Amino acid sequence: MIIDAHVHCTGRERVDDVLRSLDEAQIDMAVLLAPFLSDGYRLDDPVSLRHGNARLAQLVKGHEDRLVGFAVVDPRRPDAPDDLQRAVDQGLRGVKMVPSGWYPYDADVQPLFAKAHALKLPLLFHSGIFIDGRSGRFCRPTFFEALRDYPGLKVALAHLGWPWTDEAIAVGLIERIHGIAPDNVMFRFDISFGPPPAYRKEVLAKALSVLGPELLQFGSDCFLPCPGPRIAERRGWVADLLDQLEVDAPARERIWSGTAAAWLGLDVEAARADAARRAEQRPAQAAWPPRRAGGLFSSLLGGDGDRGSGFSPVCC
Repeated sequence: MIIDAHVHCTGRERVDDVLRSLDEAQIDMAVLLAPFLSDGYRLDDPVSLRHGNARLAQLVKGHEDRLVGFAVVDPRRPDAPDDLQRAVDQGLRGVKMVPSGWYPYDADVQPLFAKAHALKLPLLFHSGIFIDGRSGRFCRPTFFEALRDYPGLKVALAHLGWPWTDEAIAVGLIERIHGIAPDNVMFRFDISFGPPPAYRKEVLAKALSVLGPELLQFGSDCFLPCPGPRIAERRGWVADLLDQLEVDAPARERIWSGTAAAWLGLDVEAARADAARRAEQRPAQAAWPPRRAGGLFSSLLGGDGDRGSGFSPVCC
């Protein structure tokens, strides 16, 4: 089973196209983030975020076995807890936040964290540098330690906090030191592509060695609508790294699905049974396409996935 734990919506995708792209990439389930970076949607415009959340709720409706919708909210707003409750009532099952202009320890964002805690929602945060020119100073991994005031929260930090990957690993290590079971830890890390290609093997090797695969999960960081081969290419980058690092089958299964399943609170056995049925029904032409030659170590600023880039248009 493969879970893509980090997929962006733009407001232009249609559900049939999304499911077709996932089938082409052999992705069984995807976490879809409400639009906030595309035309008509902005993090500082709550009306647009509400519209995006509502649209995503309609998109995933009836496809909850494959599509997990995450609301996007600006936690600085006094009505942010109400916006989150509305999104959950509409059918969304988690929340994505981007510290841009606020720190995770700021007093005015705590009511939103408290609401997410009360609703027992999984959280996803951008962590690390932005590649679109915004300041990454709000997104250092240690700043998220403020969330320890909400025991039981399940948080994913995207991009392994690059370039502060050692700091991110240190944040995740604390609970491992204290013997907390991996499925119950507060912090896990999606390995969507924050680190440039030249850093990826070193970063993943460190994370595997210190944290283990139990705290790592796959995310493509693709922007919909996009063709399945683009998502598959990014999956291929991870597979290449796992091959180079000689990661065994149980560890790979954890990275591809187990960590995200625990984060999302899924019935893993039921999800795997559904994935197996889909694999049997998948048409031959939907097979995972060959990896692009040189894709993993392609140029740093080569454009989008169709041109073999190592990056999304924006990294969030």
